[in-house]
Amino acid sequence: MELNKSNSPFDENQLELIQQLMPTLSSNQQSWLSGYLLNASTDEGDPSQYTDHPETSEHANATAELTSSIDKTNSEVPTEDTTHSTISTDEPIEVNILFGTETGNAEEIADEFETKLKEHDFTVHTWEMDDFPQEDLSKVNHVFIITSTHGVGEPPINALDFYDYLHSDEAPDLSHLNFSVLALGDQDYPDFCQAGKDFDKILGDLGGHRLADRVECDFDFEEVSEQWIIDMLELLSQMSPGSSNNEPKDEDVVVEEPQATYSKTHPFYAEIIKNSVLTEPTATREVRHLELSIEGYGEAYEPGDSLVIIPQNNPELVEEVIQTLDWDGTTTIDIDNSGNSTTIQDALTNEFEIAKLTPSILNNAAALFGNPMLNANVQNNEWVQDYIYGRDFIDLIKDFTPVALSPDMLKDLLRKLPPREYSIASSNQVNPHTVHITVRVVKYDAHHRERHGVCSVQLADRTQLGDKLPVYLKKNPNFKFPYDEQTPVIMIGAGTGIAPYRAYLQQRAHLGLKGNQWLIFGNQNIDADFLYRNDLESWLDQGVLSKLDLAFSRDTENKIYVQHRIEENGEDFYQWLTNGATIYLCGDKEEMAKGVHQSFVNVLIQHGNFNQSQAEDYLTELIKNQRYQRDVY
Repeated sequence: MELNKSNSPFDENQLELIQQLMPTLSSNQQSWLSGYLLNASTDEGDPSQYTDHPETSEHANATAELTSSIDKTNSEVPTEDTTHSTISTDEPIEVNILFGTETGNAEEIADEFETKLKEHDFTVHTWEMDDFPQEDLSKVNHVFIITSTHGVGEPPINALDFYDYLHSDEAPDLSHLNFSVLALGDQDYPDFCQAGKDFDKILGDLGGHRLADRVECDFDFEEVSEQWIIDMLELLSQMSPGSSNNEPKDEDVVVEEPQATYSKTHPFYAEIIKNSVLTEPTATREVRHLELSIEGYGEAYEPGDSLVIIPQNNPELVEEVIQTLDWDGTTTIDIDNSGNSTTIQDALTNEFEIAKLTPSILNNAAALFGNPMLNANVQNNEWVQDYIYGRDFIDLIKDFTPVALSPDMLKDLLRKLPPREYSIASSNQVNPHTVHITVRVVKYDAHHRERHGVCSVQLADRTQLGDKLPVYLKKNPNFKFPYDEQTPVIMIGAGTGIAPYRAYLQQRAHLGLKGNQWLIFGNQNIDADFLYRNDLESWLDQGVLSKLDLAFSRDTENKIYVQHRIEENGEDFYQWLTNGATIYLCGDKEEMAKGVHQSFVNVLIQHGNFNQSQAEDYLTELIKNQRYQRDVY
């Protein structure tokens, strides 16, 4: 009997998919499906019940027909290991979640996914990618990859070994594997979600079957990742032999009091209790020290963690956008395609990023503005990168006047306003009800206008004592300090990169810990921006800090940076490394971090007799073993 709509429960599209699916299945997959169909048909009850229901009987016969065709296909496909050819339909689907993370976002999503799957009785194993046993990849059937992208399109450090393995000659055939990838990134960077794209491609190239297309998240990943979890859960529930049993059972539901977990969508409102200038008036860059009350937050933080602030756009910039577009700021618009609405003025103040351009915004604008010149220019990637530097939404709508742009298009044009993360500069043990942050106030001239950092200028110029800001704490699992007197620590930072070291040293002083603690700190002028000078010199006198080297670039004829101090102290630096020191690096991602990395390499070559390749490998191993931790931005 041939399967059709009259003798089966499938519609035309499903029947077509079944016919396409059959030739692609491996023997194991065919056996599993055969067992599932037989189990499903017998689970309906006494077969004799079908005799009184012709339509149901047709469906049962169709199931038998499809099962028979699968069994016939199975008999034609030789198998090397018949002990694994049949999967018991009583066994739940076993899921492996592999995550790669730098700041903890991918791990947070992985934990949430694991919790949801376990609530529905799936067997779940969650791994940092490099902890997953590589030899097991040829044995598992369902893998979900959740990964961020680091550096220039690179996988996170805890995913490097797994990435290299998949791209090596040792990588196995994965034709048995079902997988899906959730990629995290930031559209500010040209290599957006590149690590996720690479994992998705190589798993497919090795024969893996995509359960769903790759999903890519911008910085505001929460909504997209939550939907991905829902979709994957539904997909797995449909695939599960016991799908009818994959609903949470009433008796398994434990009613608990809701806990105060704060986030971007549910922030804590922290009161500003101190807002002072750390730098002297002669400094070229103003830096502020802020203290915020988090009394009642209900959660502790650690040195290395961050305070996340949800900012507002400058009201003057918002008003200029509205006037330039000749809109009424009180008009109500939809902001996210889900029925959430607010006024144009509120949306431009709180919801959308208008102080910065990205390549995706220019591409969106080309599609929505109807401006021929913009359409032509965005075809040139080099032009796009050059144009967005130092420009904002005002520049875009003035330079390329929209032919047709309605307020409702904002949600399709602009990206959401990113929250700002600041390294915490205080110890929670010393300051149980407050959190301190160090903020450089960003102001500069570009394209004949003064430009302002969204959050830093809000904190400096538009925030008063007593004001409350929406905030939440964010853990940083990859920037953690030791609290003993045996582990040597080398801390390297420039500018506001001093913040986490102030928190760490403050806590060590509180705990009465000494030991080998070396700080290499840099800024522009010793008299104008030696941040937290009194604290650092006091800890040096007390022995909490055992070695302090400074690099003030504008105080010498030839500019001196922290990387120069590393090489000047190369022999000591190498000796500290051989004695087991952990290195911490905090500050500018582009200039400082690259210079420091090369200085490490130079020290290893000069004092450790490494060649360039060996030095790079050595530093990679330090990173993997968390002896070289970075918080760069």
